[in-house]
Amino acid sequence: MKHFNCLWVFVLMLVTGTSWAYGGGSSSTKACAKPKFTNFVPAENAEVAAGSSFSFTASANTHPNSIKVTVKGLPANIKVTPKNAGNLEVSGTLPASLKGTYARIAIEADAQNNCNVGGGWLVKIAE
Repeated sequence: MKHFNCLWVFVLMLVTGTSWAYGGGSSSTKACAKPKFTNFVPAENAEVAAGSSFSFTASANTHPNSIKVTVKGLPANIKVTPKNAGNLEVSGTLPASLKGTYARIAIEADAQNNCNVGGGWLVKIAE
């Protein structure tokens, strides 16, 4: 009978350890819900004129004041406008000094739970 009880103790310890390994225990940290960026205008790899406007949509969990946009490393002036369902419409213009080059429109922003994310897309700026 003593061996039978030891076997049950061993099985229970094994099951408990496995459940903790797969996140079965409680955790005080919340998952990071990163901001999402969609509806890029102009489209990826599109050819545009220098000084053209661009826009994109940021998800509702994005802090509006944390959004920063750079174009080929140069800061871009942006305007953030609330849209339906809490999303944000972000618009700006490409620097007029960039001509005849490819440029990444790079986005950085924080979510409401302090998650930071980057994104963006590439455009070709005509001469």
